[in-house]
Amino acid sequence: MFDYFMSAIAALNTNVLWGVPMVVLMLGTGMFLLFITKGVVFTRFNVVMRYTTKTLFQRADPSEAGEGTISPFQAVCTALAATLGTGNIVGVALAVATGGPGAIFWLWLSALAGMVIKFCEVTLSVAYRTRNERGEIVGGPMYYISRGLGVTWLAVLFAIFGFLASFGIGASVQANSLAGSVNATFGVPLPVIGAVVALLAGLVLIGGITRIAQITEKLVPFAAIFYLVGAAAVLVVNAAEIPAAIAHIFRDAFTGTAATGGFLGATVMYACRVGMSRGVFTHEAGMGSAPIAHASADTDHPARQGLWGTFEVFFDSIVMCTVTGLVIITSGLWCADPMMSEGAMSSEAFGQSIPFGEYIVTVGLMLFAFATLIAWYYYGEKCVEYLFRRVPKAGRVAVRLYQVAYVAMVFAGCVANLDVVWEFADCFNGLMAIPNLIALIALSPVIRRLAADFFRDPDRRRPRDTDYSEMLAFRDK
Repeated sequence: MFDYFMSAIAALNTNVLWGVPMVVLMLGTGMFLLFITKGVVFTRFNVVMRYTTKTLFQRADPSEAGEGTISPFQAVCTALAATLGTGNIVGVALAVATGGPGAIFWLWLSALAGMVIKFCEVTLSVAYRTRNERGEIVGGPMYYISRGLGVTWLAVLFAIFGFLASFGIGASVQANSLAGSVNATFGVPLPVIGAVVALLAGLVLIGGITRIAQITEKLVPFAAIFYLVGAAAVLVVNAAEIPAAIAHIFRDAFTGTAATGGFLGATVMYACRVGMSRGVFTHEAGMGSAPIAHASADTDHPARQGLWGTFEVFFDSIVMCTVTGLVIITSGLWCADPMMSEGAMSSEAFGQSIPFGEYIVTVGLMLFAFATLIAWYYYGEKCVEYLFRRVPKAGRVAVRLYQVAYVAMVFAGCVANLDVVWEFADCFNGLMAIPNLIALIALSPVIRRLAADFFRDPDRRRPRDTDYSEMLAFRDK
């Protein structure tokens, strides 16, 4: 009976939630929002990059800040902590191995749609954020669904899916990837790894969003730079193969691939499905997870924080995934051995080009997985808090119980085989996207007004007491 149930979940994931229907829904929503916003994140991409990159290197003036708990950079680092991870290393290897080099082209297309979607969902999250009973700034899809659409049951569904997904993709799956990589490379016993990771996670999580943001703003840039420098060294060694790899990506995106060796070949449609679904999996645009972190940002305009959402997808997919894809394609390993796992493929692609290259993948996975683990805890906590928002005392107890359960799941993830958990994680991730995408489409007039207001003068800093309520539609206060 259980095997039949798991087969049904796997079929749902493959054929619907992470198959062609989700690809069509994501791409269709992205195209619709691109039309609604007049393509402003692309026509004004210079504003996106100028503001985000400038903010990386300067301290904000407190007198110009808006309402929020953490800085915009801390918010995007927390969101990037959840998106940068196994998807950028192992997920890209899987896309290339099963869909051919052309899958990278469709991953790029997914990222372009994702840049628009993430801008819109982050903007709404800040616009409809509120304060909880402790006075903290909170937001996310559950709040713009309930406050903007007035459809509380749909917001509750999102919160339930987000809470359940956090145990899978957030706790157990990331802990398992981290532990497996450390065990394979350094030989440390899994129970020891589990105890250390669970302890470190618990120490970070009890500090709430402030401590999580303080850790991620240091961990994410370091991990990203460390990995990118190593990947750049590999590409320098394989520089002669890069033009052919790029040609391979564009040619196979429209012709499919039937490579020699163990690779069985990929049709254009299969490459499209694999590339776009892996793209959604890594940048998470449309899932509604990252806006929960962005809602806490100290910003003067909802759309200004939306710029960080666009940057987040650009860096995650256009930069990080492209680098990994080129490393794997130039190595030739993607079609050499059908029995090689995706993690081993990434490690071998680095290791055969530069000394100790496999350690770059191991350390990168360790850092990214831990960052993802703590960021997803925050998402789950805010979902639990929303579910108990009407009974604050019970909510506080529920959050504490969730915290203990999450840390326990981190330990379990380090020592257990998680094939079943992976299926459930994929399922709940996909289910999160459905209510979120419905809300984005329904609230598109609000998005249009906020984007138009901001881009009329993006350099102007709005006062703290600026009221945007006339642009919004509050149906449930």
